[in-house]
Amino acid sequence: MKPYLIGITGGSGSGKTTFIRRIREQFTPEQVCIVSQDDYYLPRDQQHTDEHGEKNFDLPQSFDKKAFRHDLERLMSGETVVRQEYTFNNPEATPKSLTFYPAPVIIVEGLFIFHYKKIAPLLDLKVFINAKENLKVIRRIYRDQVERNYPIEDVLYKYQHHVLPAYEQFIQPYKDDADIVVNNNAHFEQGLAVLTGFLKNKLEMK
Repeated sequence: MKPYLIGITGGSGSGKTTFIRRIREQFTPEQVCIVSQDDYYLPRDQQHTDEHGEKNFDLPQSFDKKAFRHDLERLMSGETVVRQEYTFNNPEATPKSLTFYPAPVIIVEGLFIFHYKKIAPLLDLKVFINAKENLKVIRRIYRDQVERNYPIEDVLYKYQHHVLPAYEQFIQPYKDDADIVVNNNAHFEQGLAVLTGFLKNKLEMK
């Protein structure tokens, strides 16, 4: 039986990673497989360089779309997929080997999954995580400075010149295409409850 594919997107700092983690806590890998677009970044030397000589990792072409789609198709056909974790150019992080097992529900998470013309049609349900711009900036600063050890000047530059333009051009326009919009300004508990309840019901029917 064809697995049920759910796509989850939203701007950087909207809370996608935390939302996904909370879903992961409630299901086993045999029930729900979660695949992140982040693990398909192209190497740094293949990234676009902007007019100031800075690498831009916030473009649809920053990712290996073909490998991403190929692995999704393999999972959908019942194959197991192994891929090396992407560590965001952090020299102190040791990448892990990630194993994705086929499951009746597959969640695909990433910035541009609604934009990719060969991935969006595969999705049975589209979920958009929404948050106010000022909150996304604060969350991005905290994540990149504290968790990834990026300088604050670098974080702010990238948000203004890369992150925000990409959101406005490649992410926000697809908000109206979403089946569910989860607002995460204060919390996402109600949206999470709705989606996990839906998933549990879907798994009982499988």
